[in-house]
Amino acid sequence: MSRFTHPATKNKLIKAGRQTRWAPFWIIQKIYFRGRRVHPGKHTVVKRSWRRTKIKV
Repeated sequence: MSRFTHPATKNKLIKAGRQTRWAPFWIIQKIYFRGRRVHPGKHTVVKRSWRRTKIKV
């Protein structure tokens, strides 16, 4: 990236970072109750890795 980054580009990167975060722990308990153990990454909005898929910003 260049030294100056356009604010629109920053906003797109910030949104992409938010979408790939894990779900909160209480979401898992709310969906599956207490007995089931599920990884919080299962309920993310977008499944993307910085190595595999580029977002073309």
